[in-house]
Amino acid sequence: MSMINGKSSDSNSGRDYKDKIRIYRTQNLYRALLIIAVVVVVAIIIRLQYTNHVYTGYSVVSTAERTKASDAKDIRLGSSILTYSKDGAHLTDEKGGIPWNQTYEIQDIALDIDGGVVAIGNYNGRDVYVLDEKQQLCKISTTMPIRNVAVSESGNSTVIIYDTDVTYIDTYDAKGNLLYSGQAHMSGSGYPAALALSPNGKLLAVSYIYVDAGTVKTTVAFYNFGPVGDNYKDYLVGGHDYTDTIVPEIGFLSNQTAYAVADNRLMFYVGDEQPSPKAEYLEYSDKEIQAVYSGSGHLGIVLMSDKEDYRYRMDVYDSNAALTGNFYFNIDYTDIFFEKNDFVIYSESDCLIKTYDGKTKFEGKFDQSVNVMIPTDKAYSYIIADDTTIQTIQLN
Repeated sequence: MSMINGKSSDSNSGRDYKDKIRIYRTQNLYRALLIIAVVVVVAIIIRLQYTNHVYTGYSVVSTAERTKASDAKDIRLGSSILTYSKDGAHLTDEKGGIPWNQTYEIQDIALDIDGGVVAIGNYNGRDVYVLDEKQQLCKISTTMPIRNVAVSESGNSTVIIYDTDVTYIDTYDAKGNLLYSGQAHMSGSGYPAALALSPNGKLLAVSYIYVDAGTVKTTVAFYNFGPVGDNYKDYLVGGHDYTDTIVPEIGFLSNQTAYAVADNRLMFYVGDEQPSPKAEYLEYSDKEIQAVYSGSGHLGIVLMSDKEDYRYRMDVYDSNAALTGNFYFNIDYTDIFFEKNDFVIYSESDCLIKTYDGKTKFEGKFDQSVNVMIPTDKAYSYIIADDTTIQTIQLN
C-alpha cells in the first residue's frame, strides 16, 4: 500500500508541476498580450491626437540672413530656394549658404523644375543651363532659337528649337549628350505646345496642336528612350488624338502616370513603357481653369469657386487618376504644394494646410511677408523666406 501510495504521490506531484508551468505560461501570455494591447491603445490615442490636432501658430526654430535683388524671383528647388533673374541664378539653403551661383544674360527666361533639378533656358536664345541642388550638371548650346524646355529628376532635359517651318525636339542626358532629335512640322504633326519628362527621364510626353480641315486638334504623344522605344520609329510608342481640344499643360505624377490638362477636359495616362488612357474628366468643358499644380503623386486643378463663401475651388487627383476631393479656399495663392498626407496653400501673408480627407491642420497668417515656403523632412516644419531672412518654423 505504501508503494502504491508513493507512486500515487509522485504522479500527483508531476501533474501539479505541469499545471504550475501551464498556469505560469498562461499568465505570462496574458501579461504580454495586455502589454501589447496597452501599447497599441496608446499608439492609437497618440495617432488620433496627431491626426486630429489643429495647429494655431508657429515658433521660429532658426533664422539666417540672405540678400536678394529686387528684380529677382524666389521659387522652390527641392529643399532649397532658387533665386533667378535676367542676370543669373543662385541657390540658397536653409542656413543661408549658397551652393552655387550661375551667371548669364537672359532677356526672356524659359524655366522648368522637377524635384531638385532645374533647366533655365533663354527663350529665342541659344543656351540652357541644367543644375541640381549641388552643382551645374551641364550647359546645352543650340544653333537655333529655343522655344521651350523640360527637365527630369534624373537630369535629362528636352529642348524645343525653332527653324522656320520645322521645330526640333532634342533630348539630352544629364551630361549634355544628345540622346534623341526629332522634327515636328506644322503641316504634319503640328506645333509642340507643351512637353514633360518622366522623373526618371525615360518617357517624354508632347502635346502637338494642329489644324485639320478648319478644326483645331491636339495629339498627345509619348516617346520612350529606353529599350522598348528602340523598337519604334523615332521612339514614338503612342499617340492619342483629340478634336476641338487644346492641351497647354502636360506632366507626370510618377514614372507610371501622366496627365494632360486641356481647355475642355482632363486626361490621365498610365504605363511606364507605353502610356495608355486611364481616365478622362469632361466636367471642365464649361469651366475656366485658373492654375495647375502637381507633386508627391497628386494633381491640383484650381477653378473659381461655385460657392458664395469661397473664391476658389481646387480639385485634387491622386496617381491612380482618382478624384481625392474638392477643396475650397479664399487665399490669393502664391504657390500650392503637395505632401504625402496634406497640401499647403500660401500667399505672402496667409497659409492654409489641409489633409486629403478635408481636415484643416493650420489656417493663419505669417508674421512676415513670405516669398517662398518649403517643407522640411520634419512633420509640419517649414522653411519660409523674405528678401532678407530665411526662417525654419515649426507649427504648434
